[in-house]
Amino acid sequence: MAQPAKAAGSYRIGGDLTVDRLGYGAMQLTGPGVWGDPRDPAEAVRVLRRAYELGVTFIDTADSYGPFVSEMLIKEALHPYADDLVIATKAGLTRSGPGDWRPVGRPEYLRQQCELSLRHLGLDSIGLYQLHRVDAKVPLEDQLGELELLRQEGKIRHIGLSEVTVEQIVAARRIAPIVSVQNLYNLADRSAEEVLEHCEGNDLAFIPWFPIATGNLAKPGGPLDAISTAHGATPAQLALAWLLRRSPVMLPIPGTSSVAHLEENVAAAEVQLTDDEYEALAKAT
Repeated sequence: MAQPAKAAGSYRIGGDLTVDRLGYGAMQLTGPGVWGDPRDPAEAVRVLRRAYELGVTFIDTADSYGPFVSEMLIKEALHPYADDLVIATKAGLTRSGPGDWRPVGRPEYLRQQCELSLRHLGLDSIGLYQLHRVDAKVPLEDQLGELELLRQEGKIRHIGLSEVTVEQIVAARRIAPIVSVQNLYNLADRSAEEVLEHCEGNDLAFIPWFPIATGNLAKPGGPLDAISTAHGATPAQLALAWLLRRSPVMLPIPGTSSVAHLEENVAAAEVQLTDDEYEALAKAT
C-alpha cells in the first residue's frame, strides 16, 4: 500500500475530526532532553513530510517540545496544511532546561501558550488542544475553564487531557467537553487500563504516549519469534499492531527522528494479528 497508515482505519475525534488511527508523535524532533534544535533539522523536515506521504493524518506535538521547536518544524515542513491533516498540541508544562518539566496551569499562562502555538504552527484554530498536565496548585475549573473560553472563541476546536485518572476525566467533563485522553500505555505497561476502558465506554480518543515498549518481545529466541517470522515484522511493529487491535479508540503516536524508522513504524498498520497472536503478545509481557 502506498499509504500504509490507512490500513489502521480511522477515528473521528470529537465526532467530527477524522484521522487515520496510526499517528505520529513529534517530541523526538528536538535536541537531547527534548531541548533545543535537532542535530539534523533537514532530516526532521523530511520525517514530517514523509509521515504525511505514508498516510499519517494525525500529528501530536506540544509547546514544551524544544520549547516550540517541534511546532515550528511542523509549520516549516507541512504548512500550508492539507485539509485532512490534524495537528494536536498541548500546554501546561514549562521548561527550564533539558529533561526538566514543571506543570503550570494558570489561566493566563494557558491562554498565552495557545496564542503562541497558533503563531508557531501557522493556524487560525488548533484541532485538538490538550492540557499537558493538571496543575495541582490551580483549581481544575480555572485550567479547563480557560480552555473552554478559547474553544468558544474558535481558537481551539476540541479539548483533550494528558496523564489523568478516571476521576479527573469525570470531573473535567463537568467543566468542558473533553474528546481525548493521552496517557502512558503500551504492551509492557498497561497501568492505564482503567482509563482506556473509560475512554472506550465514552467514545473518547485514547492516545498512548511511549507506545513502543516491547519488553520480552525484543529478546532474541523468545516465545514470539514465530509471530515475528509469520508477519515479517519487528517487535516494535508487533507492539504497535497490538495497540491498534486493542481498541477502536486507540490512536498510537510513535515518534522518531529518522525517516527509515518512521517507515518501519507506519508499516505496523498493515500487520493484522490473529486472535491467538493477540493473546500471546498480551501474555508475553
